[in-house]
Amino acid sequence: MSHIAASSSPSSYSTRLPILDRPVRFALVGCGRIAKNHFEALAKHAPRAELVAICDTQPAALAAARALVGDSVQAFDSLDALLANSDADVVVLTTPSGLHSQQAIKVAQAGCHVLSEKPMATKFEDGVAMVRACRDADVKLFVVKQNRLNATVQLVKKALDEGRFGRIFMSTVNVFWTRPQSYYDAAQWRGRWDLDGGAFMNQASHYVDLLDWLVGPVDSVHAYTATLDRDIEAEDTGVLSARLRRGGLASINVTMLTYPQNLEGSITILGEKGTVKIGGTAVNKIEHWQFAEPHPDDDKVKNSSYDTGSVYGFGHPLYYDNVIQTLRGEAHAEVDGYEGLRSLEILIAAYRSARDGQRVGLPLVF
Repeated sequence: MSHIAASSSPSSYSTRLPILDRPVRFALVGCGRIAKNHFEALAKHAPRAELVAICDTQPAALAAARALVGDSVQAFDSLDALLANSDADVVVLTTPSGLHSQQAIKVAQAGCHVLSEKPMATKFEDGVAMVRACRDADVKLFVVKQNRLNATVQLVKKALDEGRFGRIFMSTVNVFWTRPQSYYDAAQWRGRWDLDGGAFMNQASHYVDLLDWLVGPVDSVHAYTATLDRDIEAEDTGVLSARLRRGGLASINVTMLTYPQNLEGSITILGEKGTVKIGGTAVNKIEHWQFAEPHPDDDKVKNSSYDTGSVYGFGHPLYYDNVIQTLRGEAHAEVDGYEGLRSLEILIAAYRSARDGQRVGLPLVF
């Protein structure tokens, strides 16, 4: 991204990397809906990784998490207390999205690396501030985009990189899920503009990232949003049309009003020499795979699909593997703060377009 200049005075924190003589120590802040996925992912990486602390301002949520992770993990009721009393290398933010920026800046200034759930922020300037703070503190900023690592998505990415599609003409994303009113009522921050955003910003965030990562970059967007049935500030339904920089067109259709349950989380790519659809509830099944020329990967299609009872998929352990390898000096971050800004920028452009009734070009201009 061109929004951030390079740092001229890195701190001495980088001398603490790589971490090779002990496990990488993680602390998690925000023990809500997604936290369990992180606990399970970290457990799969012992002894290279260790959960040393958890934090939540809600006593019931903190107690429930403590029951899952055990008494050996420190528990704190504030981020300040965690930073003052924990020896974590990385602080994982699974808090409401609108809090990520201020928390990430505080974590970075305390000398810890930051791992943020999606979206990294609800405002683009807040995302930029996160990247700047981590850069200036010379700490890593990771943004969770675990769906990139699904076996289904990886096969499509490889086919794209090898040019099997030829020119990409059209790409379509559908996120047809359901979130009843009780889901929003269960947490006051859900559906609020400042803390959460709506169907695009929250539920479709990963799919916006996949579109941009697979066939982007996006050149411009035109979007409509609507709050048709849920009692929330933000949208429960939206449509987005996009022009891609390489010449193709794309669309994203999202709603949280699907009856009676989650139906589809899919991406379809139509190219000059290939057509593919990854469908299922959460891009977990390759439903169509056809190319002009055969390839050994064609035999891997059936085995790449999998069943999932969760829209989160199984990518968190794979994502953590890259984070751990990066901190051990064995790899580079696959999704850092700059990558996180790409999908956030598209989301903000969509909201601006819906608000103003006009096409919005990228990159955004302030």
